[in-house]
Amino acid sequence: MTLARRLGGVARSYASVARSPAYFPLWLGQVLSGFGDTLHYIALVVLVYEITGRGAAVAVLVAAEVVPVLVLGALAGVVIDRFSRKAVLVGSDLARAALVLTLVWPRGVGHAYLVAAGLAAGAVFFGPTVQAVIPALTTPEQRLAANSVAWSTGRLVQIVASAVAGGLIAAVGTGTAFALNAATFLVSALLIARLRIPAHAGQVGADARRGLGGYVADARAGLAFALRDRLVSRLVVVQSVASLAVGATGAMLVVLSERHLGLSPAGFAWLIGAIGAGALVGPLIPNALARDPRDARWLFVPYVIRGVGDVLLAVVTPLPVVLAILFVYGLNTATGVVVFNTALQGAVPDAVRGRVFTLLDVAWNANRLLSLAAGGLIVDAFGVRPLFWSGGTLLALAGVLGLVLLGGDGLRRPVPGMPP
Repeated sequence: MTLARRLGGVARSYASVARSPAYFPLWLGQVLSGFGDTLHYIALVVLVYEITGRGAAVAVLVAAEVVPVLVLGALAGVVIDRFSRKAVLVGSDLARAALVLTLVWPRGVGHAYLVAAGLAAGAVFFGPTVQAVIPALTTPEQRLAANSVAWSTGRLVQIVASAVAGGLIAAVGTGTAFALNAATFLVSALLIARLRIPAHAGQVGADARRGLGGYVADARAGLAFALRDRLVSRLVVVQSVASLAVGATGAMLVVLSERHLGLSPAGFAWLIGAIGAGALVGPLIPNALARDPRDARWLFVPYVIRGVGDVLLAVVTPLPVVLAILFVYGLNTATGVVVFNTALQGAVPDAVRGRVFTLLDVAWNANRLLSLAAGGLIVDAFGVRPLFWSGGTLLALAGVLGLVLLGGDGLRRPVPGMPP
């Protein structure tokens, strides 16, 4: 089959899943919320860095987003697997809309940290719930396309929002960006409220496990599943190493932009846009070229490529070259994320899916916090370039580790409706 025919088939599968009435409200809500989140992220990073002028302050901001994941992860997983997943999604959106709106009238850097922590707390419940409900809204044959179209369209709005953010912040300040983000959370909540999400296995039996003891027992059962499951346990290890690599480099891209590349806030927005452009195209690769996207190479080779990219970012300075590197970085990030989510959604039982996804989030963010602590010190003591050299090397090693631990048939767990 020619590449053109493959791409045509991908486009048709994208359109089919996006038009599905079972999936459309969730997809559209994610697209709109992603637009607001990009505006918010750029505005908040710029606000904090302009107030303090220190790389460590940016690291503290990201740390404020990480701590709620560590504190609430176990509880969130149980809530997602016990209760109505629609209610969890809508409640998370409404709470975050109220929090973001307070930043229209900022009260200093401490206020920014508190709001960042609150938004992260809402995301602890929202993100894993989305991953848990996609298998209920799609067929096994649609799942790769559903994850791909969500990721690609999300990155498209990221590009648009990145282009808008620099001019918007320069013209009217950060408050307008925060107000728009709050509005997108409200619209997302309204769309998801229209969604028909069937009751899941854990929800049906929740009434029999009331009280603190029931929550603890459910959390322990989810952890026990993850520890004994070959796929999940090894993914936790590899993802932890990768998070140690990218936690600090991701947060310090704004510092690299100013100190190494000499860019303004608008220039930083273009760096984010280049990553988004690559991420927009990335999901096409496994959809069009992979005979079996569960091949571990589709997940871990991108780690190696991204690691090399981080090292190169510390070396080069011409903006076109930097944008090309970040485009490739986004391309490989997207490929890995789509394969990762599709493999886990099909392989993990519905009754524990929320706990597994929150466990992976906790592992990722715990190591991300360690990375930030070291990264902030490295940047302020030695500069930003050594951080990107070391982080890139570690990320490439994480990719090699994943190929060793989960190569061969590591991701090819039989899934109903898919060939073994």
